[in-house]
Amino acid sequence: MAKRVLCCGTFDYLHPGHEAFLKQASALGDELVVVVARDENVYRIKGHFPDHDEESRRKNIENLGIASWVQLGYAGANLLKVVEDISPAIIALGYDQGKPAGLHEHFPDCRIIVLDPYQPERYKSSFIRQKQAGE
Repeated sequence: MAKRVLCCGTFDYLHPGHEAFLKQASALGDELVVVVARDENVYRIKGHFPDHDEESRRKNIENLGIASWVQLGYAGANLLKVVEDISPAIIALGYDQGKPAGLHEHFPDCRIIVLDPYQPERYKSSFIRQKQAGE
């Protein structure tokens, strides 16, 4: 049985830090599943919509060719449902991602690994967004 790795994110302003994150995650198992956050969930969690729509962000991740499959997350506040449906052996989190409430309690057999940053002082979507806005 293949060891499935799951990672999730917004992936707005796709940059080398995202690519490094996905490559690290992919190296942890046999197949990598990437869940791209829905626009409405990004707004609910971060207080703003991403600058790129969810389908564009999903396609950008898919076009990298790193993931075995890429899908949009589920709409709504139940962030754990997509984890249940994908049933990963490992969940890879970015260095700056918080662990969703209840993750370990609902999936005690799933390893949760926080990955190393890649030039975080340079590659972060919020930095790129600020630069694009001329701030």
